[in-house]
Formats: sequence, structure tokens, C-alpha cells
Amino acid sequence: MVDVSQHDLVPDHSVVDEDDLDAVLEEYDIKRTDLPKIKRADPALPEEAEIGDVIRIERDSRTTDVAVVYRLVVE
Repeated sequence: MVDVSQHDLVPDHSVVDEDDLDAVLEEYDIKRTDLPKIKRADPALPEEAEIGDVIRIERDSRTTDVAVVYRLVVE
């Protein structure tokens, strides 16, 4: 089976540490549950991602070089 998370077109996905997450949530003045969702079954997620974790996704961007988005892992 092909590991899609290693494909060139799939952006980098990483689990956010709780300390870093607190800073992000405070910066945007939101709660964890306000974040957009990503399903645990998504093949691009890291193996260690669990339900309730927040994922940092770094995408290439023409305007800002790198665009960072956050997603909450749900079932």
C-alpha cells in the first residue's frame, strides 16, 4: 500500500504540542473546538495523531511562501 503522507503534493502535517497550542488559541482568541476538523482516518495524518489532537499543516503559498493552518482531529 502507498503511504500518501510521503507524497510530494501532500503538505507537512504535525501534531502541535500543548504549550504551542495554548499560544495559537490565545493569539486567535478561540477554543480548540472552534478549529476546523480533520478526520482521524485521513491518510495524511501522522501515525501518532489521536482524536482531540491539533494538527499543524504547512502548505506552500505563492503569496506568503508558507501558509500554516490548524485542524482538530475528530473520529
